[in-house]
Amino acid sequence: MVRQLLHVLSPKVQSLRAVARRGSRGRGARIVLLSTVGGVFWLCVFGVTYRLLTYFRNVPEIGTLLAAKLLGLVLVSFFGLLLLSNVITALSTFFLARDLDLLVGTPVDWLSVYCAKLIETLVNSSWMVVLMAFPIFTAYGIAYDGGWWYPLVAIAAVIPFLIIPAAVGAAVTLLLVNIFPARRTRDILSVITVLAAGGVILAFRLLRPERLARPEGFRSLVDFLSVLRTPTSPWLPSDWVQTGVLGWLRYEPDALPFYLLWSTAAALVVMGAILHRTLYTAGFSKSQEGSGRTATRGRVRSLMLLNILPATRRELVLKELRLFFRDTTQWSQLILLVVLVVVYVLNIRFLPLRGDGITFFLANIVPFLNLVLAGFVLASIAARFIFPSVSLEGRTWWLLKASPLSMRDLLWAKFWVGTMPLLALALAIVFTTDVLLEVSEFMTAVSIGTITLLTFAISGLAIGAGTMFPQFETENAAQIPTSFGGLIFMMTAISLIGAVIVLEARPVYTYLLARSFGSPIDPTEMIIAFSAAAALCLTATLAPIHLAVRRLTALEL
Repeated sequence: MVRQLLHVLSPKVQSLRAVARRGSRGRGARIVLLSTVGGVFWLCVFGVTYRLLTYFRNVPEIGTLLAAKLLGLVLVSFFGLLLLSNVITALSTFFLARDLDLLVGTPVDWLSVYCAKLIETLVNSSWMVVLMAFPIFTAYGIAYDGGWWYPLVAIAAVIPFLIIPAAVGAAVTLLLVNIFPARRTRDILSVITVLAAGGVILAFRLLRPERLARPEGFRSLVDFLSVLRTPTSPWLPSDWVQTGVLGWLRYEPDALPFYLLWSTAAALVVMGAILHRTLYTAGFSKSQEGSGRTATRGRVRSLMLLNILPATRRELVLKELRLFFRDTTQWSQLILLVVLVVVYVLNIRFLPLRGDGITFFLANIVPFLNLVLAGFVLASIAARFIFPSVSLEGRTWWLLKASPLSMRDLLWAKFWVGTMPLLALALAIVFTTDVLLEVSEFMTAVSIGTITLLTFAISGLAIGAGTMFPQFETENAAQIPTSFGGLIFMMTAISLIGAVIVLEARPVYTYLLARSFGSPIDPTEMIIAFSAAAALCLTATLAPIHLAVRRLTALEL
């Protein structure tokens, strides 16, 4: 059985080796860039976590409790992400992968197929969580002097923690595929997982973990300590990992959490294997069926505002709208987006910017710095919806290339379809937060103007980077933003946001300082700084699209 399992996994391993050995143009620069970015990211996460843990360790009585609560919250978040990721990934690996037609027809033991696909699902769903967890667990081991055996203890806790959601995700997907056709199940899973993710995020927000940093908000010290001592999630594997790792770090090792982790993982794998043997053949047969959709006439023509556009551009815009709403995996994520915006606004609402000791300067400078976070939110949304728009055309590009359509008109259609909803969202976020924080009229005007310019610039960068680094052969749209081009776009967008904020920081600081002390205001510095920021955003909007047009014109498919 082990020999068959290794044989089934060998094509994946050989493919990875071939990709690693294959020389391509710019490969060395990409490796250096990715290594640098990854190293900086790990150092930042490690530095922040280590700083918090050293502070907690010096706090008597409750320091260790705070460190345990922090680890528990992080692990609960990881567990939720793993569940969602495994449910979606299992659908592709178990039922929609290209190698299944050959693999199912070969005389390979069913258990080998199950284990191989489970390992593939686990690796594809968990690698990002492992990258995030590595610096966090390292910081805990160094801050609390875990010793030479600590890495083995952490690995022994993390491995079953990753296996459990993988087995659950594969079993849930198997049951759903036996009820619905797989193509329809993809749509249903998209909606269900987005709703579940929104519920998890909203529930996490309603828990208000910031209370732990403000003990004065509790009626007594006893209430505060009782909240700290209460397990974060006693029936979830995340709490078992927290108990096992923190028990080792406190020099109070306990074998029970590790027994619970490994026994639960083994039991779920066995139950998943039984379900696989019973239901997989029927489920795979159903996965070959179509989704049963019928062509319907779209209603996007009812948008009267599009009538002012020329016929060609109007049809291109209508095409982009149809493609977006036709793909359930795209529009269903709007539900998650709404939940994230609600959580974002709630976080701003709970900022302690009112009361004694809060000056006019502090109450207005914090909303200005909030533009950094708002810009990052916009960049993340653009990476998910605007950046993949060119790659999602896939093999239909040869039709577009053969048609008399202008590549410039096509890219601008994608730009406007992605930018207008993003601009509406950006203005809603900034205006709502400014009203909640009761900032001055000057800061409101600066915030709205800045976020408008940043929205256009981020959208232009997304279209340009998506065209310069296309992935026409991808099978999953969710993998496009995590590619090398997506990384380049995010780094460029974050650099642009930082540059704009730096350009505007000096005049804003001068204005708020003058208002606080009643001194005169020199408008020259403001005009120069804001003009430079506007010119930078305008360049970031037009230049990438110009380069993208040249790239598409010269592209041969």
